[in-house]
Amino acid sequence: MSSYAYTECLDAMYRMRRFGIVLGLSTTRRILEGIGNPHHTFSSIHIAGTNGKGSVASALATILRKAGYRVGLYTSPHLIRFNERINVDGTPISDEAVVEAWEAVRSVPAGDREPTFFEFSTAMAFYTFGRHQVDWAIIETGMGGRMDATNVVTPAVSLITNISLEHKTYLGNTIAAITGEKAGIIKPGVPVVTGVTQKSARSVIETVATEKNAPLYLMGRDFRVRRLKNGRFSYKGMDHTWNGLEPGLMGHHQVDNAALVMAAGELIMRQNSNLLKDHLQYGLAQNHWPGRLEVVCEKPLVILDGAHNLMAAKRLGRFLNDDLAGRHITLVAGILDDKPYAAILKEMLGPCERLIITKAKIDRSLPVETLETVAKSVVSRIERIEDVGEAVRHAMATSGPEDVICVAGSLYVVGEAKAELEKTGDCLYPI
Repeated sequence: MSSYAYTECLDAMYRMRRFGIVLGLSTTRRILEGIGNPHHTFSSIHIAGTNGKGSVASALATILRKAGYRVGLYTSPHLIRFNERINVDGTPISDEAVVEAWEAVRSVPAGDREPTFFEFSTAMAFYTFGRHQVDWAIIETGMGGRMDATNVVTPAVSLITNISLEHKTYLGNTIAAITGEKAGIIKPGVPVVTGVTQKSARSVIETVATEKNAPLYLMGRDFRVRRLKNGRFSYKGMDHTWNGLEPGLMGHHQVDNAALVMAAGELIMRQNSNLLKDHLQYGLAQNHWPGRLEVVCEKPLVILDGAHNLMAAKRLGRFLNDDLAGRHITLVAGILDDKPYAAILKEMLGPCERLIITKAKIDRSLPVETLETVAKSVVSRIERIEDVGEAVRHAMATSGPEDVICVAGSLYVVGEAKAELEKTGDCLYPI
C-alpha cells in the first residue's frame, strides 16, 4: 500500500460533515449491514459520559487483555494520528488496516444521505474488530449517546461516567436533558454502571433503567471507594471488597474512574469466570491513557492534559495545586471557541506563575488575544506564541530542571505538543 492511499482516504474522511442535526442510527445500521454486521461478532462494553470515558475504557481494555482476551478499543478524538482511534490488543491499527477498513465501508452504496465523519469511522472500527476477531470491544461514544453512531451495539455492560453541561447545541441546555441523551445507551436488560452525582441526572438514569428493566448500579449506593494516604484505595462493591488497589493514572478523580472500572469488572465476573481479581488489579495499575495528566518529561516536569471542558479544568487545577504545591508552574494553553474559555482558563491558571498562550491549528481555536484579555486578571507573566510546538520548546528552554510545564486547554493543543516532542526527542520518556 502506498502512503498516498492512506493520506487519500483520510483526506476524504476529513471532508465529510462533522455533525448532523438529528442523525438517527439508520445510516450506521445500513453501512454495518452492508459489511456483514461485524458488531454482532464480539461482546462489548459501551461507555458514555462527559469526562473519564477514555480513562475507563483503556483500563477495561487492559484488564480484559490481561485475562487473555483479544480486545478492540474505539475512542475519540485522536491526538496525533487517526489510527489511535481504533486499537487492537493495545496497539493502534496500521495504515494498511485503516485503508482496508475505509475501502470496505466506502464500498457500501450511499443511502438517503452520506455518512458523517464519525459514522464512517465507527463503521471502520467495527469492521476492523470483526476482521481481527476480537473477543471484546470497549466502545466510547463520540457525543451524547442516544443518537450516537456507536449506539447500535447491545453490550454486556453500559457505563455512564459523569455528566456536566457540554455540547448544548446538540444535547440540551440542562443536566437532565444531557443525561437523557447519555442514558440513551441503556439497553433492555443490560446492567448499567454510573458515577453521576447530580440528583436530576440520577433521577433520569433511574427512570430510563426502570423503563428498560436494566439493573442499575450507582456509585455511592451500590459500590464505593475509600482513598488511602499512600495513593491507593479500597473498593467495596456488589460482590467483593478489595483493598490496596492502585490507579495507574494520576489525579484525585482517577479513583472515582477506577471505581467504575471495578464495578463493571464485577458485573463481567458474574457473566464470565475467566476474569479474576488479579486481572482487575493489574489492568488498573498498568492503565495508560495519553494526554490526560500524562508525564512526558522529567526535568523539567512536563505534563500533558487536555482539560478541554470546565470539569476537566477544575480537576487539573486541583491536581496542580495539591500535588505540585511549591513548584514553579508554567501553563501552555490554547482553547477552542465553543468552550467556556474564561472559566476554563481561570481554573487552570490558579496555581501557575506563568502563562504561554498558544493556538492549535484547527479553525475553531480562539485567538491568543482573547485568552490574554482573560488571563491578565489572574497572572502577570504572560507570553503569546501561536505555534504550539514553538510554545512548548520555549517553555522548556526557559524553565529550570525542577520547574513544571503543563500543556492543556484542548486535546488538539496536546496532540500538537506530543507530535513536537516526538519529533525532537527532547523528553526522557517515549511518547
